[in-house]
Amino acid sequence: MLNFLKQVGDYAKESVQAAKYIGQGLSVTFDHMRRRPITVQYPYEKLIPSERYRGRIHFEFDKCIACEVCVRVCPINLPVVDWEFNKATKKKTLNHYSIDFGVCIFCGNCVEYCPTNCLSMTEEYELAAYDRHELNYDSVAMGRLPYKVTQDPMVTPLRELAYLPKGVMDPHELPAGSRRAGKLPQEILEEAKAGADNGAEAN
Repeated sequence: MLNFLKQVGDYAKESVQAAKYIGQGLSVTFDHMRRRPITVQYPYEKLIPSERYRGRIHFEFDKCIACEVCVRVCPINLPVVDWEFNKATKKKTLNHYSIDFGVCIFCGNCVEYCPTNCLSMTEEYELAAYDRHELNYDSVAMGRLPYKVTQDPMVTPLRELAYLPKGVMDPHELPAGSRRAGKLPQEILEEAKAGADNGAEAN
């Protein structure tokens, strides 16, 4: 009889322990049900790149003066600038311009130091290719208009958490009048001034 009661007690303890573990697992499940899904259903959904994202370089042939500043500031001397000197106008004439994105490190130096702003970074990050030689973009390929996720009717653009206001977890729609998470530079400066004034008063 005592052996039977002991077995019943052990079974009850194991049942309580199993129910406890199941409850812990369900609590994690219910907690994640209230969160934004992490996965992105690519290619039907795509994240919107940040404001300073450094993607494929856009090149404007008519603005380039073949000064080769981009080549000098490039850490790996990557841009290939083919030009010839026009004796009539006494200026360089650009014949060909290319960048191999298989080697490019997307540092943005060429864009920053270009005197005529003929280079710019785009939001385009889909540069995969089957052949590495296809990543060598000439002036025609670099001159096409940049791709934007928000302009593609076949794709649902998703905002990253850094773009969403505090407390908003839905990446599809934003309430009217909502602003991006974080503080504006003006607010940061005002807080720094207030902190400096309080420090001066304390001294």
